[in-house]
Amino acid sequence: MSLSFLKKAGEYLTRNTKKPDPVLDSETLGTFIETRSSLVAQSSLYGYIKTRAGTRFPELFENEEFLTSINIAKWQIWAACVSDLAVFAGGLIFLKASDAARIRRILKSAVQPVLERTGLPEEAGSDFARSVEQVTVRLDSADFSQAAEHESAFTKSPDALIYWAPIVDELKALDDEIVRNSIRFRWQEPRRELRALLEVDALLKSTN
Repeated sequence: MSLSFLKKAGEYLTRNTKKPDPVLDSETLGTFIETRSSLVAQSSLYGYIKTRAGTRFPELFENEEFLTSINIAKWQIWAACVSDLAVFAGGLIFLKASDAARIRRILKSAVQPVLERTGLPEEAGSDFARSVEQVTVRLDSADFSQAAEHESAFTKSPDALIYWAPIVDELKALDDEIVRNSIRFRWQEPRRELRALLEVDALLKSTN
């Protein structure tokens, strides 16, 4: 059974009404990655479609073909967001503990339960399993030494938004730079949050 995007985003918004909990172990890191990825994926995708559709935006949700496309897109973008945010977290850990093998173990223990809970929703389409697999593949080979610097970790989510958004290719070509910048902007707050909430010493101690 997969967790819905509304539930994932709702969990974040509920937490956001109070002081956020510190990230002390792999479980709380996984929760952070899951909820912020859901929020960025959903707000970026729907924001792009709404901008392009204008006043016709509500009408699109009456079209079954469009709904199928947007469900596929939101899950694909979510997987890319999980990948990016996990690598960024690895970069933050690397600043204090430059042991890549240990960082990979921590990230996998944080991300794998998230992926298992999410499963393979039918609405996500036939390509979603491969995208989930690619999250793990990336963590196996990621270079964490520069991942906390600027936006170097955030490469998959802009590509996924451009590729999977149900917008005609001609418009995507025109929108490319603006759309990529829009999702990069949405990552600014989660990056600030994780820098403030991640207690690397406690995380390392909890995973010994």
